[in-house]
Amino acid sequence: MYVKKYRNYKYLLFVLPALAYVAILSFFPAASVVFFSFKSSKGVYSLSNYTAIVQGGLLNSMFHTVIVSFGALLIQLFFAMLIANILIKSLKGNKFFSTVFIIPYGVATVVSAFIFALIFSPIGGFANSTLHSFGIPDVNWYSNIYSSMGVVMFADFWKNTPLVALILLGGLSSIPPSMSEAASVDGAGPLRRFIYITLPNLAPFIAIALLIRGVSEFNIFALPLILIGYHPSLINTLVYEYFTSISTIGYSYAAAT
Repeated sequence: MYVKKYRNYKYLLFVLPALAYVAILSFFPAASVVFFSFKSSKGVYSLSNYTAIVQGGLLNSMFHTVIVSFGALLIQLFFAMLIANILIKSLKGNKFFSTVFIIPYGVATVVSAFIFALIFSPIGGFANSTLHSFGIPDVNWYSNIYSSMGVVMFADFWKNTPLVALILLGGLSSIPPSMSEAASVDGAGPLRRFIYITLPNLAPFIAIALLIRGVSEFNIFALPLILIGYHPSLINTLVYEYFTSISTIGYSYAAAT
């Protein structure tokens, strides 16, 4: 009986090192963060940090994160679908353009953020210089929440749309052309073929793209930090936590977030 139980549980011995590794590097730091989140600036343990979250700017930052994330996801998915359809139909040079198109995704996020900071600089930026050529006065792109989030979404769109487009291109390549040809013979137009043939077959690839990009969007940090900096009414959640935690008294408050 004891031998049988040993045989059933002996496999757990091989898992114990991995469980200990996860416990030390994941659960212990997480528990420490929860513990320190109750510590106030006066050294008293209370719920003051959590009440300050509701009264402070974190809720605004969370709202901006949701808006930027969903907005960027929709824009990237829409244009990635267009680009993937164009690439799949232009057989000549398909591999070449697919390779060239992925270059923005290979650019470091910090580098792309500084590029767009120069483009949308209120003084002497490329965007304002272009507007000047049409007789339009300078625009302060960071003067309000809408234009600021638009700049962040545009920079994010430029960098990450190629990845989504390549994922969808792989999905389009897996759809047999005979399906679309048969539907066309039966009288189905381009829109009906897209809705009833392309979309159902692309659904798994769209889900993968949304999952990969969705996680990244909600963890966006470098773009808003470099483009916007510290602006309480405009920053997103991670930037808010960063500026809160860089001061000594803000560690516990940042842990509560």
